[in-house]
Amino acid sequence: MDTSLGLRNETRTVWATALCFALGTIAGLVVLQGPPRPLTGPGSLSQPVAVIAGVVAAAAFVVSTVQHRRGETDPMPPWQTTASHVSAVALTVAFAAVTAFGVLLGGVVFGAGLHDFTAPSLGGALVAGVAAAIGGRFSYTAGVGIRTRDLATLLFGFLTIGTLFAMATASDPLWWQQNFSQLGLGVRGWAFNGTLVVAGLLFATVGAYIGRDLHRLRGDSALRGIAAVVALWGATGAALAVVGFVPIELNRVVHWIAAIGTLVLFGVAALLSTRVLSGPPRALLIATVGLGVLMVAAVLLHWPMGLYSSAGLEAIAVGLGLVWMTTFVRVLAVLVPDVPRVSARSSLLRG
Repeated sequence: MDTSLGLRNETRTVWATALCFALGTIAGLVVLQGPPRPLTGPGSLSQPVAVIAGVVAAAAFVVSTVQHRRGETDPMPPWQTTASHVSAVALTVAFAAVTAFGVLLGGVVFGAGLHDFTAPSLGGALVAGVAAAIGGRFSYTAGVGIRTRDLATLLFGFLTIGTLFAMATASDPLWWQQNFSQLGLGVRGWAFNGTLVVAGLLFATVGAYIGRDLHRLRGDSALRGIAAVVALWGATGAALAVVGFVPIELNRVVHWIAAIGTLVLFGVAALLSTRVLSGPPRALLIATVGLGVLMVAAVLLHWPMGLYSSAGLEAIAVGLGLVWMTTFVRVLAVLVPDVPRVSARSSLLRG
């Protein structure tokens, strides 16, 4: 990147951060009127601040995307333009959710250390301003030019934040003796279920960006295979979202079918993505084989040896899957040029 352009972008980011702080503070002053509020619990700061920061972060991403990527899709055919716009909408929702859950988790952490702490309306407004500034800066920076590996990192971070918040607020403290689905039970289950829904959206979006990168690398000749890759990642995300939409207490059969389907679809999507990336580098092959062996070992340690519960196996499976995805997108980042590639095809599947 040109030095002067980089400095101009950084200046814009500083101003955007300041504006997000101002918007968050003003919204906090309006919403948080009344007696002092604790950090967590009924009538606390966390929930309204999370909403304010999430909305500001989403707005910051939209503004940045329009500001820095205006006209990028003009020369593209309709199907390619639609894919780009749908991904942008999904990312807007994702950045709002990541920011909101980060605020909620921060409220739980600080609430545990700051016993009996309360903040008046002005103090709460300043907290809202700081949260909005952090989330807004992160989102604004992403809008400048988010890459596939950035999305994979965002997915990993969001799953971690959402799951930790769900664990901290779980109705059953012994959920870990069974499986992660127990986190979605009861009135507090919305945290875990919501995490799965947004994570499903992020999975599908990562898949769309993987397809974008594969097209930049291989061109229109590989569009059929790339379309299948994007569809499989989209189906993986949809299945994960169903796991969140249908908690185990609502419909056990649908819940488990969706959960198993997520794992199967992830494996198929990973294999096809590797295949479309013709002649995959040695690093990716080693990672694929090694993680596959570790997954088999993890299953054997769970059953028949019974070394840990289903929750432990689920955590290992998700961790290994995310490690593979991170390796894959980092390989793509090395191979793929960082410039848009306009398709010469008016239709996705026909020339």
